[in-house]
Amino acid sequence: MLKIKKFTFNGYGESTYLVIDPDTLEAAVVDPGMTSPAERAEFDSFVERNNIRITQIINTHLHLDHCFGHNYVRTKYGIPAAASTKDLFLTSAVPDKVEIDTPLADGDTIKVGTDKLEVIHVPGHSPGSVALYSPTGGFVLTGDALFQGSVGRADLPGGDMATLLRSIKSKLLTLPPQTVVLPGHGPQTTIGIETRTNPFLR
Repeated sequence: MLKIKKFTFNGYGESTYLVIDPDTLEAAVVDPGMTSPAERAEFDSFVERNNIRITQIINTHLHLDHCFGHNYVRTKYGIPAAASTKDLFLTSAVPDKVEIDTPLADGDTIKVGTDKLEVIHVPGHSPGSVALYSPTGGFVLTGDALFQGSVGRADLPGGDMATLLRSIKSKLLTLPPQTVVLPGHGPQTTIGIETRTNPFLR
């Protein structure tokens, strides 16, 4: 069963996640957002102390706050990066060029150790936004699509609120209600709680 380590980085309070297979200690980094030497050291120290072998980067989307640490992690650990190419136009706002090695699409499966993450395309916050669902771990990483009591912005380039709400309702709220939602900012919640209480989804 995959495990999660959450970091909160940069001035936007962005959530960077390590998705770890505890049996093999292989891991994927989701949305590396570290900016400062202290944040990079915090991340690297956790990896080293726990003997984790990072095998890949996965970006839920390519807004700059989720990409600040992209090149640092990609270079330091010598690993490929996966994201939807529909978001590549957004990387013009990122100080360093962001390169994607593996394009992601709805229905893809990403291997993490002996387990997997399922890719769910949830456009609306950005054209290429994806969520990453772990059936065995019982969690979904939603990027900036779905938050506790809220949803992502749709006023940024490529955003569309009608598309976002449709994506959430058809792709995320259909997951088991006990599924833990791990968003790109803020606290975790569950699919069941958001289905019942999120004012944007009524």
